[in-house]
Amino acid sequence: MLVNCAAYQHGEKLADIGVEEIPRYISRENCFVWVALREPTTPELVTMQKLFNLHPLAVEDASHGHQRPKLEEYGDDLFVVLHLIEPDGENLTKGEISIFVGHNYVLSVRRNAEQGFADVRARSEREPDLLKHGPAYVLYALMDSAVDRYFPILEGLAVGIDSVEERIFAGETSRETIEALYELKRRIIVIEHASEPLIEVTGKLHGGRVPALCVSLQDYFRDVHDHLLRLNRSINHLREAISTAVTVNVSFISVQENEVVKRFAGYGALVAIPTMIAGIYGMNFQNMPLLHSRVGFSVTIGVMAVMDIYMYYRFRKAGWL
Repeated sequence: MLVNCAAYQHGEKLADIGVEEIPRYISRENCFVWVALREPTTPELVTMQKLFNLHPLAVEDASHGHQRPKLEEYGDDLFVVLHLIEPDGENLTKGEISIFVGHNYVLSVRRNAEQGFADVRARSEREPDLLKHGPAYVLYALMDSAVDRYFPILEGLAVGIDSVEERIFAGETSRETIEALYELKRRIIVIEHASEPLIEVTGKLHGGRVPALCVSLQDYFRDVHDHLLRLNRSINHLREAISTAVTVNVSFISVQENEVVKRFAGYGALVAIPTMIAGIYGMNFQNMPLLHSRVGFSVTIGVMAVMDIYMYYRFRKAGWL
């Protein structure tokens, strides 16, 4: 459906317009139209293709969705795909926005994402000096907003990792802890797949052979590029933190298992000594110490008790029991 359609000239908003009025405005000098669509139907995209002379391959990508973040040039026009990551309870949902940019138009197509870009449009309209740069500034504003939305999600994942680490050091080392760490790792990978390709995209917009539409805004795209590099470093740090947490968790489990083995070994030794003595006296030899003595049984039990008490003392001192 059509979310918004407005015409701008010299950085100022002229009016909210209908689709049928678009040809009249894009024919004006220094004027461009900014159209926002959400979950558009095929006829709506076909209409936009005819109005803005969009490349068929770009329209096909925008129609089907599920594209990798990318930048493509079709003559003087640009086609950019961004992933939109939104929290949904304990999960992350992945949406997509396809942006068509020409010298007199900007068309954004949003799919599978609840949060729109009305705030970006409002901010751009409050900055006419920047909006004078035309569609290229709108592209920058949309990219900057999409990238900025990744940071709060990443901060939430960092808090989640800290929480799991606290549980690990509190002794809660279990299968659920490992599963929680790998779930956090899966969410980090979702953000990484959305942001990492954009490093190359923004690199093309501020260095080397910059598209003609974006020449005057290289510094702004460089700023988005820097944000992505910082985001990528944070992702790497979180991945290392998760790997370390998994290793520590496994180490604690091994330590706990060793403690159990030591306790079993200690108790086994306490049982083994009486068993050995009783086994010797159960061999029924004729000549054995205290075999026919009236105090033989008491002495034997006393020896077993003394040896077990001594072994128990030694094991407790060594920390085995």
